[in-house]
This record gives sequence, C-alpha cells and structure tokens, in this order.
Amino acid sequence: MLKNIDPLLNADVLYALRSMGHGDDVVISDTNFPSDSVARDTKLGTLLRIDASCPDVVRAVLSVMPLDSFVKHPARRMQIVGKPKEIPAVQKEVQREIDRAEGKSTPMGSIERMDFYEQARNAYCVITTAERRFYGCFILKKGVIPPA
Repeated sequence: MLKNIDPLLNADVLYALRSMGHGDDVVISDTNFPSDSVARDTKLGTLLRIDASCPDVVRAVLSVMPLDSFVKHPARRMQIVGKPKEIPAVQKEVQREIDRAEGKSTPMGSIERMDFYEQARNAYCVITTAERRFYGCFILKKGVIPPA
C-alpha cells in the first residue's frame, strides 16, 4: 500500500500511466469491450485490469494523470449505436468524475462505435474494468504537469 495513491491503481497500471507521454491515450473499457484483442495492438501490447466500475477507475486514473489541455475533447466516450446523442448513466457518472478531477466542466467528445475500436487500437494502453453497464468505454488523453 502506498500513501496518497488510490488503492485501485495496481503496479502494472501505475507503470503504464507513468510511461505514457503527453498526447498518449488510455482506454478505459467496460467488461463487454474486446479488451484483450484491442490491447494487443496498443503501444503497451498487453491488457491491464482494474476490477471496479468505470467511474471508480476514471476517478483513480485522473487522481494521478492530467488530461490534455491542448485538445478540444481530452476525454471521449463511445456513442450508443443508433442514438449518438443519448448519454447513459455510466457516461454521466464518468463525466462527473472528469469534471471533479479537472475542477471545471470538461465535456466529453463522442466517437462512433467502430471508430472507437480503431482509435482504441492506436492507444498507449487499455484498462478493462468490471463495469457491466453497456457503453462504459472511454478514451482519455494524457496532458502535462507544469513546472512548479
């Protein structure tokens, strides 16, 4: 156990988040996402796991990782097929965690399902969760930590 580190963040996840650079993407996915096959195509090349809900995992990740301030949507969500503007409860909960971590409203962008899969394959890594609600799939772009 480490002080001031969310206990959900295991050693493998901390290693990956620390290894990422500015502009790299991390995918946080629900349990139905094809996480293992997609993760094999990422920069890390192996699947990471945190057995918790998507909102809890996003909260833990954003406790140590800044979001990119140079892009319009540093956080993106998978669109519901046939209902791209509909936002399910899991995505609303993740939006609250993003806003809390950023200290301001930071609306997520949205990505069509098949485009999401393609963008996920180009990410740095994939963290799969125990989230069973549909459309609990997100891409977060790492930002920078400014000098003191």
